[in-house]
Amino acid sequence: MTDDERELRWADAGWGRQAPALPALDPALTRLLLEHIATRVAVIGRDGRYAYANHGALEFMGLPAERVIGRHMSEVLDEGVYRSFAPIFERLFAGESVHLSGWVNYEKQGRRYREQILVPYQPGGGPVQSVVVFGLDRTDQRLSEQELALRDEQLRLAEALKSAIVDHAQAALISSDAEGRIVEFNPAAEAMFGRPRLEAIGRSIGETLVAPRLRAEHEAGLLRMRAGGPSHLLGKRVELHAMRADGSEFPIEMVLWRTDVGGTVFYTASITDVSERQRAAQEIERQREALRQSERLTAMGGLLAGVAHELNNPLAIVMGRATLLEEKCADRADLLKDARQIREAADRCGRIVRTFLNMARSRPSAPTRVLLNDVARAAAELLAYTYRSHSIELRLDLDAALPAIQGDEDQIAQIVLNLLVNAQHVLAQRDGERRVLVRTGVTPDDGKPTRAWLRVADSGPGVAPDVRARLFEPFFTTKPQGLGTGLGLSVSRTLARKHGGDLELEHSDAGAVFLLSLPLAASAPAPSAPA
Repeated sequence: MTDDERELRWADAGWGRQAPALPALDPALTRLLLEHIATRVAVIGRDGRYAYANHGALEFMGLPAERVIGRHMSEVLDEGVYRSFAPIFERLFAGESVHLSGWVNYEKQGRRYREQILVPYQPGGGPVQSVVVFGLDRTDQRLSEQELALRDEQLRLAEALKSAIVDHAQAALISSDAEGRIVEFNPAAEAMFGRPRLEAIGRSIGETLVAPRLRAEHEAGLLRMRAGGPSHLLGKRVELHAMRADGSEFPIEMVLWRTDVGGTVFYTASITDVSERQRAAQEIERQREALRQSERLTAMGGLLAGVAHELNNPLAIVMGRATLLEEKCADRADLLKDARQIREAADRCGRIVRTFLNMARSRPSAPTRVLLNDVARAAAELLAYTYRSHSIELRLDLDAALPAIQGDEDQIAQIVLNLLVNAQHVLAQRDGERRVLVRTGVTPDDGKPTRAWLRVADSGPGVAPDVRARLFEPFFTTKPQGLGTGLGLSVSRTLARKHGGDLELEHSDAGAVFLLSLPLAASAPAPSAPA
């Protein structure tokens, strides 16, 4: 091919029409340009033989010019590459331009990413005489793009994983910049502090999450860290108090760490709400103290039971001698009255001792027919001195016609005593009127009495609404330390229900009112007149 024949006119890649003529170039300049451009250029005639191949094309093929120029494509190209080109050249010689790109496996060069533009050459608009092939090896670029895409995908997956961890973490994760402004606020932090993320982002940590009484210390620590000073919190697990959106404080456990990202400093805190843990620890300690108190009371009860038992003998002598003295003084009215008072006082002491011993004894439940009025009187006698010493008026309003109930007298006496002791403890700490009223009666059903009840009402401050729900829980008490174990009402309700009855706190506008209800005996005898 002559130099004149190498004056190429490029076909329109889209329509195959002849492009406008280019200014004629010096053949030597044209050759210089073609030999030194980075694009591989080759010209293939209609006979399938190479008419021209520039330096880039020869270098890619790894062949000298004499092994390419004048040779058929089947002799130069790999067999697989040649077979892929055969149908394409039919389109090219029909006047169609072709753009190829993709990965190709070469025997010598290996797997390469090629981009080729094949343009038919039609001098003067006549038939196609040859095909000009422009080729670029974009393997390195493509590998870089794939590597970059892989890195981007890995980074995206890593960010998605981190985001999923942060979003689903049970701990509140809060990040701030060096100035103390919030830059990250995960869903757990939203739930813990009661503040939406969009509202928290950009706000100061101190003004948003730190209680007013602690802000001065927080700001001082922030200034110290910005100045490069040591932090007392970094890397340590510490317990502090934080502030919710409504201004309420709550205890937290926090771990704080520092992160440098591109020269920018961030601080991230992992925060756990320890309110429940602290409440549980306080409840455990309170129950331990209640158990220790219960053990002390048990030991003291055993000791006092022994003392009461020993009092029975001298009391029996006093009562016997008082009875004899009363008989001897039958004709002396003045002495008879004194002797009767001695006997009655000794008899009362004996009843108190017997009541105490019955309560202190540990024995199986023994259901019998019990007169609730007698139980109430015995409890009142046992606590009479305590009530008087605290200036508390104890009144009994008992139904004289109250039928008997079926149950364990000692256990029922324990319920009544617990109610009276609780009332005494409440009123002893109250100024003003101190009064406890004990009443008994029956609850009719279809006109017939079916249940007996005993109501204990005091003139105290009553029971707060938030306490009512927990009043009968074991070890729950509102009394000062040392005055109770929190078991009295719980045990009393258990005993009442064990007897088929119940113990309830009634609604009252003034004071506390407890109602004990118990089923009547199957056939209750008519109550006898008091002795």
